[in-house]
Amino acid sequence: MSKPPKLSLAAIVASATPAKSSRRASPKAKAAARTAEGGADIVRLDLPQNLPQHLPRNLPQHLPSDPSPRRAAATLKERARQMSVYLEPPVYDQLRDIAHAERTKMHALMLEGLDLLFRQRGARSIAQLTEPEEG
Repeated sequence: MSKPPKLSLAAIVASATPAKSSRRASPKAKAAARTAEGGADIVRLDLPQNLPQHLPRNLPQHLPSDPSPRRAAATLKERARQMSVYLEPPVYDQLRDIAHAERTKMHALMLEGLDLLFRQRGARSIAQLTEPEEG
């Protein structure tokens, strides 16, 4: 189940403030008029104009410039799937102690354990699964 898009403060403020002045006025003039009326100085952040028509204009959209589904995301958090692991406290403590002694992260040790499991089962390693496809 996908998460709903996160709203930005700018989008919430922009959708809540009515446009009173004409579009030809400069941003400084608009801000001065709002301040003179006793209102707060609110800056409107416009979204890109090339959004598809079915998307609402007041919600932030993070659309890739390349629409291909195989486009790699910039960070591991963006391209990876999260999985929770429940460990008994002594198991967690031992994993943490090993990570501390080896000056590494618990995540790296978990990946090392998965690689060993894949090798024992005759499956492809993490490196083989994540190498870029040619062609």
